[in-house]
Order: sequence, then C-alpha cells, then structure tokens
Amino acid sequence: MSVMVAVPDSVQGEAALAAAVDEARLLDTDLIVIPLGVQSSFDTAELDGSGVPYSVIDRKGRGDRDPAEAVLDELDDRDDVARLVIGMKRRSRVGKALMGSVSQRLLLDSPVPVLAVKA
Repeated sequence: MSVMVAVPDSVQGEAALAAAVDEARLLDTDLIVIPLGVQSSFDTAELDGSGVPYSVIDRKGRGDRDPAEAVLDELDDRDDVARLVIGMKRRSRVGKALMGSVSQRLLLDSPVPVLAVKA
C-alpha cells in the first residue's frame, strides 16, 4: 500500500506534499511523489527529514503532456496505491465552467480515494 501525491510548483503543491507525508505516516506506508512542475529536478530536502520512505517518479512521455493524464496513467500502472493527495485552489464558478483544472480531473477520474487539501 502506498500514498501518491501530485506536486505542482505552487503553494498548493507544498500543502499537498505536507498532507501526503502526514497521510503516509498515518497509514504507516511509503510515499510516491509525482512532480508536475516545470522544474528540472524535484527538491527532496523536505522529504529526507520526514522519516517516510519515498520515491520520486519522473513523468513519462512528451514534455507538453497533460499532467492529469500522467498521474492517472501512473495510478493505472500501480495497484498498490491506496490514496492520491492533491492540492486545490479556490476558483470562481465561471473559472470552473470555462477552464478545466488538473485537480478537478484527478478528483473526478481517479480510481482511488482522493485527499484534496487547500494551502
């Protein structure tokens, strides 16, 4: 059993990572981190001192690939993921209607329970 977290380069990503570490401790399991940002490498300094075993998954495929599809594909490839943790930000009704978001797609399409946290 594992906890997976999708981490964009944002305040919401930091909140998701902190909540995922707490969730992994609670479930006494490991953490799978999928960086969604444009950074070339993911900074693991916060995870190194957490005491939670973790692995960082590089996104596969084209650089312009949809982040939600990358996370959903990873979930499909792994049958040991018990929970997905994502960060959310507040959006207006018009913003939700006009433009989809990675978080919204993951909430609706994830095959495992989703823990959504706000910064």
